[in-house]
Amino acid sequence: MGTAMSESAYERVKLIQDSFPTEGLFKDKHWRITPYPFVISKKTSKKIHELGNYLLNYLRACNTIYHQSLRGKAPDWIASYLDAGKPKSLIEQGKHKSYTNDIPKVIRPDLILNEESFAITELDSVPGGIGLTAWLNKTYSSLGDNIIGGSMGMIEGFKNILPRGGDILISEEASDYKPEMEWLTKEINDSKTKESYEVLNAENYKINDRDIYRFYELFDLKNIPTAEDIFDHSASGTITMTSPHKAYLEEKMWSALLHSRALRENWMNLIRQSQLNKLQSYIPYSWIIDPGPVPHYAELPGLGINNWNQLNEFSKTQRELVLKISGYSELAWGSRSVKIGHDLSSKEWKKAVETAISDFPKQPWILQKHIKSKVFEHPFWDKEKNKIIKINVRARLCPYFFVSSNHQSMTEVALGGILATLVPSDKKIIHGMSEAIMAPCIEE
Repeated sequence: MGTAMSESAYERVKLIQDSFPTEGLFKDKHWRITPYPFVISKKTSKKIHELGNYLLNYLRACNTIYHQSLRGKAPDWIASYLDAGKPKSLIEQGKHKSYTNDIPKVIRPDLILNEESFAITELDSVPGGIGLTAWLNKTYSSLGDNIIGGSMGMIEGFKNILPRGGDILISEEASDYKPEMEWLTKEINDSKTKESYEVLNAENYKINDRDIYRFYELFDLKNIPTAEDIFDHSASGTITMTSPHKAYLEEKMWSALLHSRALRENWMNLIRQSQLNKLQSYIPYSWIIDPGPVPHYAELPGLGINNWNQLNEFSKTQRELVLKISGYSELAWGSRSVKIGHDLSSKEWKKAVETAISDFPKQPWILQKHIKSKVFEHPFWDKEKNKIIKINVRARLCPYFFVSSNHQSMTEVALGGILATLVPSDKKIIHGMSEAIMAPCIEE
């Protein structure tokens, strides 16, 4: 299994607790400790390792298609959708010529494990959990576990995206994640690196000539006084910044555009057929909620309706669908806008549909096929009962891929680690919560 069994589960829990950073990893957030990593099959592990290059190619294709849309080489409605509801200044930043080919250097998909394989429900370019996963990997590796990514995979991966050192800018909006990034930078600075790394508040940051890791959302730019300076220095080449100010790349609606028949040729010209087929099998079919008229003789693909209001009439069994804001909103992350159709009453579902319709075009929503997750059994330490118990859980895996360049300027994609979030099987939405088990991953 790849797990050392010399210590008892209780001894392992004690060692994990003792290794927990004094300053913590998250502000006012807790989770359940498990004595053992989460086990994934060799087949699933192989697929995840392959995924890094697939997703890099996918992001590059998304970037190209957006620019093709601007230049009239792809339908203009693509850029219209992706730019909807955003300030002109941010749109112009994303189009800046110096940024044309820039892609986020951290790629983190959310993978929901199902009976067949997994589904990619979201893609995050400014993800939390980097420090947490690094700590989990290091801690469980010290117990003898053969953790995917190894003891230092996350730490080395992050260091490689900022090889000259740099400042990690965290906004007040994202301040819950500040402790984990402080732990991460301390580990990097203590690893005999020649460069220095520092976590700083984005709101009072003064520009200098150090590279930047952006840990703030683009909807939060108005609260960062030096945001324009940061962009200007990056655009001039004085510094590098990741992820770039490209709001169009941070929209969930790309999952709908990937499946669009109208764009099939665009995708096929940019991604190898075999990779495209796999991406389309991993990313659930999605729709952009656009209330524009549909011809009376036509139907929205896969739904059997020609008016979005007809979603209100769907029965509970028909509502195995998920509604969520596409992007550029304080509600677009942390599952804040997620509405699972078959988990809502008819009244709640109708309200969610009406909100999604009325928000267009200022705040586009997407509709996505719901993925039924597989149920696993996994142990955790119940601190109230002071005992190890096993429960049925649903799993979300978050692999962290780090994009860097080698000495020959060839792009490399490295899997630093995989964070498993395991929630009780009666929970419909899988995300970090006090009842969640957080664990690194190993191969069976």
